Amino acid sequence: MDTLSVLLQNVNLFETKYHRINGAGNWSYAIDKKDTILFYLVLSGGFCLDVGSEVRQAHAGDIIMISNAAQHISYALNYHGNEAKSLDARLVNEADSIIELNPAGDNGDNNVSLILIECQYDKEMTRPLLSVLPSILPELSDASDARFGVLDIEVKLLTLESEKERMGKMAVINHWAGIMMIECLRTYIESLPETTDNWLRALKDPYLAKAIAAMHYEPNESWTIHKLAEVAGMSRSSFAQRFKEVVGMPPLTYLIDYRLRLASRYLRLQQNSISRISELVGYASDSTFSQAFKRVYGMSPKAYRQQYQRRIAV
Repeated sequence: MDTLSVLLQNVNLFETKYHRINGAGNWSYAIDKKDTILFYLVLSGGFCLDVGSEVRQAHAGDIIMISNAAQHISYALNYHGNEAKSLDARLVNEADSIIELNPAGDNGDNNVSLILIECQYDKEMTRPLLSVLPSILPELSDASDARFGVLDIEVKLLTLESEKERMGKMAVINHWAGIMMIECLRTYIESLPETTDNWLRALKDPYLAKAIAAMHYEPNESWTIHKLAEVAGMSRSSFAQRFKEVVGMPPLTYLIDYRLRLASRYLRLQQNSISRISELVGYASDSTFSQAFKRVYGMSPKAYRQQYQRRIAV
């Protein structure tokens, strides 16, 4: 299995919500969705996205991923009107119908039809990834790749899915959201220059990628610098130095961080005992695991699980 696939195997999208949005004339709106990944598919026409200090145009056939910004503004091409009003309430109240944006009956030339998909995600498992991504994917430098050829058939199928009410509709849309995320991510990673300080560059490194994949694939293994260097096909010292330079931390620090994030996910899933989770993430004893977990999360695994149970019960 390739490194990106291994890296993403515990990065799950869930509670997917789907919206059809039609705009006509000089329309605009604002969306504020904390801890949410958003995808736009432009079915026809075009529009502008303003995320922070970045403005992007999108046109028919484009796919846009808003990865780590709570708020953004969308508006018709060449429109510079008043401050955009929030669309958040309409996304809740009109979730099962097409949202029409037609200010004052304006039927001008700025017509657009969009699919908007919003997804929740496991924040702990996704945090290192989102922390180094730009707010909007693909980046401007990848504008020619915005119409992902590999997704042409999927986009057509999703468009058809949006027009009918069939069993399993949301499962299909959630599946396509995962595909869109992977396509956006790999396009971005493939475009990273060799001089970047983004740790995702390690996924392109033929040596480091092997070690990262091994840590994610077998977190319960008794990894040492020597073993990881062997997997990478490098000497111990060269591997340790190269890993720290590219990833920004020593290999075993990276491993501990991943193990504890994975443990937090297992604790929230509540499918295994704490003792079993300790084994799954590579700790020789429950006490060692508990001490390591408490150093990072400020509480024991048991207290973390209980706190999560109380939160979801509210």
